[in-house]
Amino acid sequence: MLSRADNEFLTQSGKGTPMGELLRRFWMPALLSEELPERDGPPKKIKVLGEDLLAFRDSTGKIGIVEPHCPHRGANLYYGRNEECGLRCAYHGWKFDTDGKCVDLPTSPPESSYKDTIRLLAYPVREWADIVWVYMGPRENVPELPQLELGLVPAASRYVTKKWQDCNWVQSLEGGIDTSHFSFLHKVLATDGEQMRAAMSKAALADQSKPDDRIRWVQNDARPRFQVLGHDVGLVIGGGRKTDGPDLYWRIAQVLLPNHAYTPAAFAGEIYYGQCWVPVDDGSCWIYSYCWQPERPLTNAERTKFAGGFNVHSEVDAGYMPLRNKRNDYLIDRAAQKHATFTGITGVSEQDAAIQDSQGPIQDRTREHLGPTDIGVGEFRKLLMGSARALARGEEPAAPRLAHRYAVRSGGWVASPDKDLATVMTERFGHPRGYVGGQYGLGD
Repeated sequence: MLSRADNEFLTQSGKGTPMGELLRRFWMPALLSEELPERDGPPKKIKVLGEDLLAFRDSTGKIGIVEPHCPHRGANLYYGRNEECGLRCAYHGWKFDTDGKCVDLPTSPPESSYKDTIRLLAYPVREWADIVWVYMGPRENVPELPQLELGLVPAASRYVTKKWQDCNWVQSLEGGIDTSHFSFLHKVLATDGEQMRAAMSKAALADQSKPDDRIRWVQNDARPRFQVLGHDVGLVIGGGRKTDGPDLYWRIAQVLLPNHAYTPAAFAGEIYYGQCWVPVDDGSCWIYSYCWQPERPLTNAERTKFAGGFNVHSEVDAGYMPLRNKRNDYLIDRAAQKHATFTGITGVSEQDAAIQDSQGPIQDRTREHLGPTDIGVGEFRKLLMGSARALARGEEPAAPRLAHRYAVRSGGWVASPDKDLATVMTERFGHPRGYVGGQYGLGD
């Protein structure tokens, strides 16, 4: 358990807080590219790390993320005009470009240089991997974008979306890296096809209908043997479960500083899944859910499956709110819970959200009691809090400067019980920490 002070330290992400300052040293997903579909289109209100901002795409296609209030009289630029490479205030016509420069001041004499002294707060922006990224830290320390494999593969080989969650980002991420819960939370009880169809989405049903020893191994062994390996930009968390013979089935997750995690199931040739948790404020977050296949394009059938809710992806409405959410109790079906699935909630993502949200907007970690299967959660907290404390002492984090090291994979493997996690990783990926950057010319 944590002290109350440590729990606040871990979960507060606002400007000036230790964790908020750490998060601001990294590039954050701010919105999806598809949310700004047209040049000179309407600006979009966003909130990142507790800051209200506006995003807009200018006449050239460049995206700006700026503070919402005009420095003249404080009018909200959301009501302004996005035209001719700038956002023009509807109150008095002051106009600002994507870098926050005042490019027109129609209320001042043409010869005046006053506009050159006016600035709108604007953050550095990059558009990459179908995501609009924002950097909200010190300008002298702007790093490269993390070279996630998601952005290194062709666009046809990835799928990216997002979903809302009604809780603090840390507890949701901790749920993502707590792989022991798969033995319970996502368990399928039904053997009768009709009951299963009634309880599960088409996408989930398609997956569960295929006989797979891996699902059975996970359900049968609720006490995986965990090992954790540190690396330059995060952690590898491996859990070994019993199989039908002497071998262990390893499910290996990646945690990448500060807020990315990869799921642990993919075997060679399968699809890789990941998520990024971005605080809106301390009680809610956006989860950017993505997947990729480095060897081929994703099929239309696969994309339809993801859109319908599969693995980390949730079935969402036009505003990226999951159709099954806290406001409707995730449409829990008690009959299905009795006979078909462990929770009676449709969708792996929604099952996760229901439990994570049920812990409260910010989990009270002063009351928790961790056990042997929580080693990954504990090591993640140590890494994250240690990095924030070091920054508070004036030590800048190294991970943002190691963008190439984010090219890693997670996944599953079957190995003899005498092999440790580093050996299993080497067998599975050719590298003891899962690094695949060399395949993309990123070096060692």
